[in-house]
Amino acid sequence: MPGRIWDLFSSTPMKPILERSTPNLTSMEGKTRHAEALRDQLGVSRPIYLDALDGACHRAYGSMPNMTWIFNRAGITVYKSNWTHHTSVENALEYYTAVSQRRKEGERLAPFLVERLDYRENDREGFFAGLARNGPKAVEEFKATFK
Repeated sequence: MPGRIWDLFSSTPMKPILERSTPNLTSMEGKTRHAEALRDQLGVSRPIYLDALDGACHRAYGSMPNMTWIFNRAGITVYKSNWTHHTSVENALEYYTAVSQRRKEGERLAPFLVERLDYRENDREGFFAGLARNGPKAVEEFKATFK
């Protein structure tokens, strides 16, 4: 499903990205190899952006292992989720793509803040298996963040 979202929205102003923090790696070369292996394993076709080795960006944006942020061209956050789920991301991208089109057609729009609760399947075993795949430091950091 993640590749489908990229295919649908890669030509729009809202370009989805995948950011993976792998804090147990000791070089950017190793981190790049790890990201490429994960890309190949998951069949990801969109660009992958890497955080610094110390995970500064990951921490600055909330420390969750599976976050998604979408920014508009002005750098303003238009979508923030502490957990990535393809349906929620796809819904947000469809909405913001439609907003862009409505503005092109001359509609005057004013932004407002919304909070909503989305739902996803709860596969704890799968989550912790994925976390363990990222290394023991990823597991340690997750536990420390959510004591």
